[in-house]
Amino acid sequence: MSAPAHALNWFEIPVADFARAKVFYEAVLGRSIEKMEMGPMVMGFLASDQNAVGGAIIQGEGNAPSASGTLVYLNGGDDLAPMLARVASAGGSVVVPKTDIGNGFGFFAHFMDTEGNRVGLHSMG
Repeated sequence: MSAPAHALNWFEIPVADFARAKVFYEAVLGRSIEKMEMGPMVMGFLASDQNAVGGAIIQGEGNAPSASGTLVYLNGGDDLAPMLARVASAGGSVVVPKTDIGNGFGFFAHFMDTEGNRVGLHSMG
């Protein structure tokens, strides 16, 4: 059995209002989000590449947004600044601006989404 290539396999960002969160994440990420109902859960997939680490926004019982829970960093592409610049106009707020991590590890930023989740972005540029 070989070790997994990534420490992260799948993530879910809980949302209270699926439609509002879908509009927010589509605006920030600059791509459409596929909606799928899975029993009582409604999910919106954030990545479409089957070979990539994936995740979703999810609405349903037992899923509560949190500003202090696990922090997920989304891929900010070559430069996270364009995504971060779309956060406020999409209804969120930037809580940590683009910040140099140092030692060649790239840059990060944090934002609050429309649901009350703190989410990170990471890029090398």
